[in-house]
Amino acid sequence: MNISDTKATLSFSDGSPSIDFPIYKGSIGPDVIDIRKLYGQTGKFTYDPGFMSTAACNSSITYIDGDKGELLYRGYPIEQLAVHCDFLETCYLLLNGELPNAAQKQDFVSTVTRHTMVHEQMQFFFRGFRRDAHPMSVLVGTVGALASFYHDSLDINDPEQRQISAIRLIAKMPTLVAMSYKYSIGQPFVYPRNDLSYSANFMRMMFGNPCEEYKVNDVLVRALDRILILHADHEQNASTSTVRLSGSSGANPFACIAAGIACLWGPAHGGANEAALNMLKEIGTVDKIPEFIAKVKDKNSGVKLMGFGHRVYKNFDPRAKLMRETCHEVLNELGLQDDPLFKLAMELEKIALNDEYFVSRKLYPNVDFYSGIVQSALGIPVSLFTGIFAMARTIGWIAQWNEMISDPEQKIGRPRQLFTGSPVRDVPTIDKR
Repeated sequence: MNISDTKATLSFSDGSPSIDFPIYKGSIGPDVIDIRKLYGQTGKFTYDPGFMSTAACNSSITYIDGDKGELLYRGYPIEQLAVHCDFLETCYLLLNGELPNAAQKQDFVSTVTRHTMVHEQMQFFFRGFRRDAHPMSVLVGTVGALASFYHDSLDINDPEQRQISAIRLIAKMPTLVAMSYKYSIGQPFVYPRNDLSYSANFMRMMFGNPCEEYKVNDVLVRALDRILILHADHEQNASTSTVRLSGSSGANPFACIAAGIACLWGPAHGGANEAALNMLKEIGTVDKIPEFIAKVKDKNSGVKLMGFGHRVYKNFDPRAKLMRETCHEVLNELGLQDDPLFKLAMELEKIALNDEYFVSRKLYPNVDFYSGIVQSALGIPVSLFTGIFAMARTIGWIAQWNEMISDPEQKIGRPRQLFTGSPVRDVPTIDKR
């Protein structure tokens, strides 16, 4: 973070003296105006609902350029990482800043693999939930509960303990997600196996059972791995900001990640792919698409097109192209091209990419549209989509949390407000209310 020669000057129309603020330049992206002394010098706050114009931290992990449609992990374009790396290499990169060499990768994979089991008593936590509990509810509880099992890695000021917690969270999240699925359908939990890759292990824990050995399908495993890579981090989004804000109080990492999961649960954040698939099911059949499109174009209908466009990416979502390729690979591998739901999805995609209404508004299919279709094809129930998202994003959360703890400028988060309530008044006696 370098200070610019240029300064920002704030002037007032009431004759109050002007104030200069330093400007910092990042390695790429917009400059930021340092307003930390604003309140002390003026008695005023800034007002920025949703923090759309506020940099709450400095970070060297992930960079997004929404206008260019660019997503970088530690400087590497997502398009290259998704093709040339697997998920655990991406985890290593986000956590440590550089891609691992062969020896470092082997050591990291081995370490993560040896931590995939959860304490046997965790199964009793699951028994306390109803069978129809939403998996995100289960994950908030069980991930938070991990802190009660690992007292040896809760000192957030010890870098070695932070690293141990990071490994534990990356390793155990797939096990907990798979356990939440198995519990919901009344099947026994499947223990992880150390001879399988991260994604293959998860697929086996999800779909294996004691009656027959699970057959690993490399195309499907690679599809899941790509989903995880594409969702691993996404700059200072709502759930990441929640993890950072929780961590700023000194809370343990398991509690912070549980807070991130709770935020991700919201339909405006992690629930977007679930909403996209539910939309397809509501449309029903290909012949109903024109009627649905007409409703989308009618502002008064209240019907929204889910899984299209993006709040940050103004031209295209760089993850969507990669997910589209994976989507078609999976459908071909499983012979699902003629499945009614997937035919409907592909027809809607075709219309949206060619209809001037959507093209002019840049309502292109985003990563959530395709990832929902892929997960459904893999056999993952809609209710678990956001759980898969949480599994992928855990590495981003833990990398951001670790960076924040290490930042000497970081303070406990304390947003300000514009108060619009009643000024001070006296409490009347009950007979005068």
